Amino acid sequence: MKTLTKAEEQIMQILWNLKEGVVKDVVEEFNDPKPAYTTVATVLNVLEKKGFVVRKKVGNVNLFSPEISKKEYTSFQFKSLLSNYFSGSFPKMATFFAHENNLGMKELEEMLKITEDELNKSENKD
Repeated sequence: MKTLTKAEEQIMQILWNLKEGVVKDVVEEFNDPKPAYTTVATVLNVLEKKGFVVRKKVGNVNLFSPEISKKEYTSFQFKSLLSNYFSGSFPKMATFFAHENNLGMKELEEMLKITEDELNKSENKD
């Protein structure tokens, strides 16, 4: 999987929310000033070539939908961040974010509790 450009990621965020849409639908989701229709169409074509979206011809329009889920891309980005900036160490990354955001003990304990809950959910699924 490849990292997306800012424009590609913006469009993917919109498609993940819409589930599917034509170029006009995607353009309408942007705040003003909205990008040009042709710009969005070009980025969607690039995303299709990269394997992030699929195109389905419906009548005379192209309907685009995500091929890669938001969860899959988030996982890829997280692993890349962890590997490239924190030598694969989650504790180093957590410490960095705790320090950068001036998190206190209460917030750190809450983060630990949420993590434990998520791990327990994952274990119960298996």
